[in-house]
Amino acid sequence: MRCDLVTVGTELLLGFTVDGNAAAAGRALAAAGVRLEAHATVGDDPAAIRAAVAAALERTGTVVVTGGLGPTRDDVTREAVAELFGRRLVRDPALVAALEERFGRLGRGPMPEANLRQADVPEGAAVLPNRRGTAPGLWLEDAGGRVAVLLPGVPAEMRGLLEEEVIPRLVRRGEARTRAGAPAGGGTGGQGAAEPASPPTVIVSRTLRTTGISESALADLVGDPAPLLGDGVTLAWLPGPEGTDLRLTAWDLAAEQAGAALGRAAAALRPRLGAWCYGEDDADLAAVVLEALVARQARLAVAESCTGGLLGARLTAVPGSSRAFLGGVVAYDNDVKCAMLGVSAETIARHGAVSEAVAREMCAGAARSCGADAALAVTGIAGPDGGTPEKPVGTVWVAAGWGGRVRAFHYTFPGERDVVRRRAAQAALDALRRALSSGGED
Repeated sequence: MRCDLVTVGTELLLGFTVDGNAAAAGRALAAAGVRLEAHATVGDDPAAIRAAVAAALERTGTVVVTGGLGPTRDDVTREAVAELFGRRLVRDPALVAALEERFGRLGRGPMPEANLRQADVPEGAAVLPNRRGTAPGLWLEDAGGRVAVLLPGVPAEMRGLLEEEVIPRLVRRGEARTRAGAPAGGGTGGQGAAEPASPPTVIVSRTLRTTGISESALADLVGDPAPLLGDGVTLAWLPGPEGTDLRLTAWDLAAEQAGAALGRAAAALRPRLGAWCYGEDDADLAAVVLEALVARQARLAVAESCTGGLLGARLTAVPGSSRAFLGGVVAYDNDVKCAMLGVSAETIARHGAVSEAVAREMCAGAARSCGADAALAVTGIAGPDGGTPEKPVGTVWVAAGWGGRVRAFHYTFPGERDVVRRRAAQAALDALRRALSSGGED
């Protein structure tokens, strides 16, 4: 089954709203075996909406459209698609009653007149009930079998309708067309001889997460991935500030086959990745470190300068982090480093606040002040100012204490201030992960 996606909203084009609906729809459709061929974003303009929907229908015969079904004048998706299909809008009395009941039940007073627009339905369209909001979903199909599904842009409403109403219909439609010998993607393809029903297929992914190594260096380690992947599995490289994810995707396989294929591909890749790989799928490095500490009945303290509490925030965002994380000190000013962490003023004067010596003393001070078994310290120059030829912006020192010793690491991270801080926190967590894995030995 093939499909296109169109997200509507001028706020998406201007960047004021991140298009999370596209990501959520892509994941949900793929998990159901629906191959998303293309995604377009358009503003709240009827002509642009009609053009995007028409192009999608021409390409795959099926399109999901999100956004533009609200009660205000800039919500024009319903009207634009109805015009494209040559349908007039008809007010649905059942929807009017449901709207009035909802406003009464929620105690919002009389329903505004503008909300009546949400009860307007293109002739012949199926109404998809929305239990989470006021705008129903709409399913339009033309004489050639082409389908346009209109969904509200509110994320929770869009996801609910997609999972409960749209995907089951798309799956049934794809299975029916397969049995009839028609193209699974929709459109006006010709009829062929009936074929026996085959098991439903899925599109599923599995991610291997790495950190501390560049995308290009990782590619050198992996080499040619084709022999490792097997038939029906592809590999995508997804670099980011915290590391590079390797996304394995199994296409158009039965669920059991897809799971087995991904398992084989991951098992073949992991030895190539070695210690650079810290987990799979949604694994969080902070959670990995905390689990390792809990397994060793150890407690952690942190000392932060340039990360300004980001490291502690990463750790405390993990449920149950109190089992291993004691706390920390955000020592931004040098006087605070000295007073609260016991860093020597002489060390700062001799080496500078951003130095291996200061990182080591911060780490030891955090462990001492909190009574911790393990400790982390970060000091650096996040920018945009403060760099020198000897210590440019992006210079970071990390110290990790475990097993009776402190190990220090120097980095020069690229990127703007926020990126440098994120990379620094990730590097600190990774330094402790490696120290815990080696038992304190090199």
